[in-house]
Amino acid sequence: MNHQEVEVLAIGAGPSNLALAVALEELSPELASRTLLLEQHEDVSWQRGMLLPWAQSQVSFLKDLVTLRNPRSRFSFVNYLHSAGRLNEFVNLGSFTPYRSEISEYLLWVAQSLSRVRIEYSRRCVRIEPVLTSGGEVEEWRAELGDGSTVTARTLVVGAGRDPHIPEVFGALPRERIIHSTEYTRGISRFDHGAPHRVAVIGGAQSAAEMLWATHQGMPEAQCTMVMRSIGLNGYESSRFTNELFYSSFIDEFYGAKPEARRQLLSEMHRSNYAGLSPGLLDTLYRQIYLERLNGAERLRMITMAEITAAGLDGDEIVLTLTDRKSGNRTELPCDILLLGTGFDRRMPWLVRDLAARAGLEEITVDRVYRLGLPPGSGAACYLQGVNEDTHGIADSLLSVLATRAEEIVGDIQDRLAATELLAPFALPVAS
Repeated sequence: MNHQEVEVLAIGAGPSNLALAVALEELSPELASRTLLLEQHEDVSWQRGMLLPWAQSQVSFLKDLVTLRNPRSRFSFVNYLHSAGRLNEFVNLGSFTPYRSEISEYLLWVAQSLSRVRIEYSRRCVRIEPVLTSGGEVEEWRAELGDGSTVTARTLVVGAGRDPHIPEVFGALPRERIIHSTEYTRGISRFDHGAPHRVAVIGGAQSAAEMLWATHQGMPEAQCTMVMRSIGLNGYESSRFTNELFYSSFIDEFYGAKPEARRQLLSEMHRSNYAGLSPGLLDTLYRQIYLERLNGAERLRMITMAEITAAGLDGDEIVLTLTDRKSGNRTELPCDILLLGTGFDRRMPWLVRDLAARAGLEEITVDRVYRLGLPPGSGAACYLQGVNEDTHGIADSLLSVLATRAEEIVGDIQDRLAATELLAPFALPVAS
């Protein structure tokens, strides 16, 4: 198709927009039939670059796409396990946290189970153009896709996630030698796993540690070095008291807090999500280092409190300049492959920044129901999912609030359209 017109256009078929699709099918079937999800990949997958066979989620299976909103839903993780014939085995496993591959399979199952919302794959959105009135109000959105086709909609939902963070110090290095965690499984497959590579892993949190362990195990001749700014690896902060800050009911409290209180909450919650490791992986790495020292064949080592102040090529090898944060001394670390567990850009995704600039917005703001602030009188709306930690709390980028956030967004879309008498007969939720 060269051009399509829909009511709701959702960019990215990840957990956020799949939760939205489920909420639409259960709460507003007519609107669901006028909704399109665009996914740039050929299928649905969760954390595609880090789908390691042994990696587990750190979130309860009950925090799926729907259960905390509608425990009776046919789209629940439990129903997925039942459909796959694996419910008894999962119960017998005695774990609240599924393997990452199971969650990925669950998301694919949900996508294939939708009956009204359409998903189109291999459809990469390269630009979103606001259609403006003479007064500067946004009437609708026009998405331009990589194949030259376009889609217009009055309601846009962006759920494509944040952009990977590649520190500037690595900017001059050849891109084929650098692998960010978002592309680890595909990127590492380009290299000979039997060769004696020197691998440097940058970062000190879960993703960096998973890449370190996967590379150490998958490349038995490789020398693997982890470089971090911190004093050493730490476990997740996971007390039950702290975990209450991930409740969807906490969002109102966070949203209404003073800016300095928000900053404190985000800072103190950092270790609960970004700066820690799972207990099992921590123990595994420590034991491996201990055993290698015991046997005198060290392939795994860690460099702590080090700042990477320069990076360049010397012939065919990458050379990192490390500055010790304790002494100020500089050393060089040569390597062949650079793995980045450096997280994500804290700014809004480039797609959102670009559409905001095209709409003439001086700043990007969202209200309590995740709606982007547009010029007064605009008939269009745009909702942002998974990128609102600064205003909605640290759980915004996690699975914890997917179900309830989707319900809030659907409710706001219904109210907005009902107010213009475009969806009046369907303004009330339909029983699932």
